[in-house]
Amino acid sequence: MAASSDNVTIPEIAHLLQMDPYLKPYEKEFERRYGLFQKQLHLLEEVENGFDQFTRSYQTFGVNRQASGGLLFKEWAPGAEALFLTGDFNGWDNFSHPYTKKEFGKWELYLPPQEDRSPAVPHLSKLKVVVHTKNRERLYRNSPWAKYVTKNDTSVVYDWVHWDPLQPYLHIHPRPKKPRSLRIYESHVGIASPEGKIASYTNFTVNVLPRIKDLGYNCIQLMAVMEHAYYASFGYQVTSFFAASSRYGTPDELKKLIDEAHRLGILVLLDVVHSHASKNTEDGLSRFDGTDSCFFHEGPRGEHSLWGSRLFNYSSWEVRRFLLSNLRWWMEEYRFDGFRFDGVTSMLYHHHGVGMSFSGDYSEYFGLHVDEESVVYLMVANHILHSLYPDCITIAEDVSGMPGLCRRLAEGGCGFDYRLAMAIPDKWIQILKEYKDEDWNIGNIVYTLTNRRYGEKCISYAESHDQALVGDKTLAFWLMDKEMYTNMSTFIPMTAVIDRGIQLHKMIRLLTHGLGGEGYLNFMGNEFGHPEWLDFPRKGNNESYHYARRQYNLVDTDHLRYRQLYAFDREMNHTEDKYGWLASPPAYITAKHEGDKVIIFERASVVFIFNFHPSQSYSSYRVAVEMPGKYKIKLDSDAVQYGGHGRLDHSTEFFTEAVPFNGRPHSMLVYVPCRTAMILANEEINYCY
Repeated sequence: MAASSDNVTIPEIAHLLQMDPYLKPYEKEFERRYGLFQKQLHLLEEVENGFDQFTRSYQTFGVNRQASGGLLFKEWAPGAEALFLTGDFNGWDNFSHPYTKKEFGKWELYLPPQEDRSPAVPHLSKLKVVVHTKNRERLYRNSPWAKYVTKNDTSVVYDWVHWDPLQPYLHIHPRPKKPRSLRIYESHVGIASPEGKIASYTNFTVNVLPRIKDLGYNCIQLMAVMEHAYYASFGYQVTSFFAASSRYGTPDELKKLIDEAHRLGILVLLDVVHSHASKNTEDGLSRFDGTDSCFFHEGPRGEHSLWGSRLFNYSSWEVRRFLLSNLRWWMEEYRFDGFRFDGVTSMLYHHHGVGMSFSGDYSEYFGLHVDEESVVYLMVANHILHSLYPDCITIAEDVSGMPGLCRRLAEGGCGFDYRLAMAIPDKWIQILKEYKDEDWNIGNIVYTLTNRRYGEKCISYAESHDQALVGDKTLAFWLMDKEMYTNMSTFIPMTAVIDRGIQLHKMIRLLTHGLGGEGYLNFMGNEFGHPEWLDFPRKGNNESYHYARRQYNLVDTDHLRYRQLYAFDREMNHTEDKYGWLASPPAYITAKHEGDKVIIFERASVVFIFNFHPSQSYSSYRVAVEMPGKYKIKLDSDAVQYGGHGRLDHSTEFFTEAVPFNGRPHSMLVYVPCRTAMILANEEINYCY
């Protein structure tokens, strides 16, 4: 994709360069990308009369019922010699219903309605596209635009099933308003039950949504919804991009889940996978028309060496039609509120991030190793989504730190709202695996939590699904390990291991919540210290579901300490909802003391105090503050109801003195017990954000 940066004007690039003057030498690179982005929009206007109809191509491709009651089938298969439709409706005759070849590799077939005006292909009928290749092969394929695919218990291949109910589900509740503070509950429908089986959309709606609401999360990120033939891929080897996974239920049941979430005031984001696709041919996109190049790059460029998957050709007009329409489909048909884009680092670079450590040197983000076709695709996707849906939220899973990824397109950015702060969970796992408590490097912890690009919002998290996968363990299990099986009862005194684990679990999460970003994410179940790890049924574990479930029953058992961790997580979110630190500028850090193991910072005019020392409490610790007045405790990890020791009196009033300290004009003396975190708020400030 060639373009010159000459005569390209990025309207507000001065703002980006003012924020980060070190980007000035790369201004021409930004102009080049922006020029390619503008060219794409211009071509859409010229060829397709704009992006509105172009991104509604799911209304013309695949199969769609017409006003007449007839059915129009349409596919893009440029390498095919001939296409036929077969299925239940014609007794699986491979030749009776040929498609007609059209321009640009497209094929069409119209089936008139039956005499009673009912469709020629009934709802829930099985279908296949029969592809005749130029090599005289006969291939049986699912439509890439299939809206529903299923498989029976004896098969490993998914079948295209015509989804066209007479009374489709109609959404009742409007989308909630975009929140200023984003608190995300990362979820997988299939594991959202204590039972050893694949859970359903309905189970999630009835049993999990009320928990999410109670916990104070205002957004759900749904994983593994796009259909994937291999359950153990965690949804990241997508085979049918327009089909909601049938292993959890029907499309209408997913729509009801999202509608109910909206009633509760909860946004729902889709974990969308446009970075790669499954190599499956019979029920995937690969070699749909018999060639290696349909939808994907030919040869090595079309293969991801580590993931064993296919890589899209983003320069192809029809691939862009497919992917951009896919985003529109999930927004329109299911009323998702946005997307977490998976594998963005792989998309941004020709090396896909493989073997790269990303030191932060700006030369890593510009040059020939950057895949401009992918970058421009992401720019166009963000432009279209935010133009059509102003409250749409897009999150990039990027580990590289690409500058401008989360800045506005008008500044030369890629247009994402947030990126994931992926270094934070890795740091917590490293600390727990490698260091004794007394050897924790407080300065390094603070650095990791605050090391993000200024002006580009991050979603912080102490652990996500990645940290729980087989080969690793949840934070709770790293902290307490096998004692979680025997010593989590409140009927017995806490052992030293359980005491340490419960206190640090709360402190790590609150510190990450308060200091690590402009949004917060938690993977389902980890809020209450879910034990063990996550492993999907596969040959290596005898197809067991034992670790592919979330044991919410642990929270529902009154005498187990999981309830205490759950209660703290709930109060943490509700406290943020009141004070809004995630929507506030980054924290002002007043203390990071290595010997004392203390971290103190102010954010949203509240004071966060953490004492990570395993044994040393401080009776009168001087705490620097900006605003004078009377402060009181608003959240305390040492409270008895959260599994603490109840050493703090919440009626205590802390009065500031005109004693400058650590860069602040005022300070106060506070009792800070060991292994305790607390939030203090000024009683004389009217907190409203």
